[in-house]
This record gives sequence, structure tokens and C-alpha cells, in this order.
Amino acid sequence: MNWSTKIQVPKYLSQQWDKAAEKGEVGKIAIGKKQGKTEVCFSLSDELIALDAVGENDASLEVPKDHPFTMHPVGGQTMAVFSHSNTDEISLEGMVVHRAECRPVVTDSYMKLKNFNTEFGSKMEYEKKKKTEGKMVRAERQLVLDMLFSAFEKHQYYNIKALVDITKQPVTYLKEIMREIGTYNSKGVHKSTWELKPEYRHYQSDEEEMQTT
Repeated sequence: MNWSTKIQVPKYLSQQWDKAAEKGEVGKIAIGKKQGKTEVCFSLSDELIALDAVGENDASLEVPKDHPFTMHPVGGQTMAVFSHSNTDEISLEGMVVHRAECRPVVTDSYMKLKNFNTEFGSKMEYEKKKKTEGKMVRAERQLVLDMLFSAFEKHQYYNIKALVDITKQPVTYLKEIMREIGTYNSKGVHKSTWELKPEYRHYQSDEEEMQTT
């Protein structure tokens, strides 16, 4: 039996893959070691970086090329990979033992594309859904992650009330996600606030900057 990794990718990246030729190359995965830890990075093919591949005409927008993986254990869940043949036969291909999040390297061009998609696309879609149902509802996890990462790119610390105002999500659902990607400060100068875990940051924390200097 094979052991597999479940990979979560940004929406725009899956859309890029859909536009690839039937037998074309979508990119390459590089696997290496750094300080004893395995590092995995996906590089999108040059053909799919073209702006027309994402349906945007703004020449100042660029599609990210490099996407490092953040690896996590599955943690108490049992997941499997199945294949479905033309004869309706279902086969077990393997068990999922790792979960990976594929995120782009944070650059100025990526931030511009991300802000464009998040602020004008994701929020409009959510607001439309919210008005239809007339109450605060749980948005898709990836949408909430996009809004959270976008917020933490502006400030390092947020209290839960501020995050609720930004994402318009129920507190319990938001805390569930923040426990996975963030750290809660229960004391000190930033008491009662959340910040991203080191592996999700695009900046150095105050403590890390002091150690560096």
C-alpha cells in the first residue's frame, strides 16, 4: 500500500493547472534537506505564469512561480486515496499520512495579486452569501485563511474581536483555525492577542529581530 500526502493549494493555482494542456507540464517539485528537515517546493511552469492564464488583463499583476510546502501530520483522522476506472471499479491507492499546504513566496507582486483577488473577489462572494442567508455563516476554510493571512501581512498582532470584524466569522470557528496557524499570547506586552506561528509568517517577530541583531 502506498502512503500519500494530502496537498492544499491556493485557488488560483488549481485554476492554473486546469488550463494546462492535456499532456503538458504544470510544474516541478523539488525536495531537499535543510538543517535535517525535509523541504519541498513546487515551481509553476513558465507557460502557466502568463497573465492571460488567470484571466486578468492588468499587466502589473504577476502569478507567483515558487510555492514552498508546509507539512503537517494528519492528526487523528483517517483518510485514503481512491481511484475510479472507466469500468466503475474503485481501487484503494493509498493512505494519507501527511497534510501539506502549498503557499507562494511572499513578494510585492504576489501581494498585489493576492489583495486584488481577496478584497474584490472573495469578500464580494462572501457578502453575497451572507445577505442571502441573513446571518453570520461559516465561509470556506481557504477563504478564511486568505483573509487571515492578508490581515497578518498588515499587522503582527490581533485580538479575537478584531479578527471577527475582519473575517465576519463565528468566534468558535475562527479560534479553531487560529489554534492551527497561530499562537495566543496569554501574557506580556501583547497579552490577549493572536499572532501567526513562525512557519506562516512573512516577517520576523520582535523576539527574532532582537536575536538577529
